[in-house]
Amino acid sequence: MELEKYFRIEKLPHIWCPGCGHGSVMMSIVKGIDKAGWDPTKVVVVSGIGCSSRAPGYMNFNTLHTVHGRPIAFATGIKLANPELKVIVITGDGDGAAIGGNHLIHACRRNIGINVVLFNNQIYGMTSGQYSPMTPQGSMATTSPYGNIEPPFDLCELTRSAGANFVARGTVYHLPKLDNYMEKAFAREGFSYVEAISQCPTYYGRRNKLRSPLEMLEWQKKNAVDIKKAQDMDPEELKGKIVTGIFAEKDEEEYTSKYDQLISSVQGGKK
Repeated sequence: MELEKYFRIEKLPHIWCPGCGHGSVMMSIVKGIDKAGWDPTKVVVVSGIGCSSRAPGYMNFNTLHTVHGRPIAFATGIKLANPELKVIVITGDGDGAAIGGNHLIHACRRNIGINVVLFNNQIYGMTSGQYSPMTPQGSMATTSPYGNIEPPFDLCELTRSAGANFVARGTVYHLPKLDNYMEKAFAREGFSYVEAISQCPTYYGRRNKLRSPLEMLEWQKKNAVDIKKAQDMDPEELKGKIVTGIFAEKDEEEYTSKYDQLISSVQGGKK
């Protein structure tokens, strides 16, 4: 595939740390867009604030770098203003699960036609390594020097329960599967959520005895469990594991379509 056309080459090389997995996730998104055959002039990529949110700067689409925790709100406005646009939100585990968590829930509930890709490196990587809502229990961070005692969010279960049409989780180690999830997400109407487990050797890795990107990728390989296999495992066996795969695949009607029908019916009534 000739993917170079989807990037702002003049902005490269990127500023992510050596060994960061975010570049791989960005490439997976671009592959999904290419497979979907979308017109690049009709694609809008929106991000908030964080390491993941640097990605739109390198992507040759209509891009919007917004405020912390609010990219889904901006994306919702874009989709309502012009439902023909293909809207992708790039967010992180802090931006999307903490300050932006309620926006995520209600976008799922509405089933509005935007695609959220959450880069989950399990840490606040841009702001010196504080723990996030998705940092595993026991993990070290600048704000948990004795180990994080809070349980992490399972955003795949949350988004599935909240009403998303498509939900999946993959890892950077299992990149072909992640590519497949992006392709499926972008092909489906309604709200989609894809979580990508990405490595952060600079802040998460070095504080948690995973001192190289290779060690972090090996950790993903060792701890990823397919959702079908996970269904036959008890909770103790699943502790510390990453459940991967497709969590939801349905075809409920998309929000802007229902909204247009409502407006048409009201206008028709007035006539």
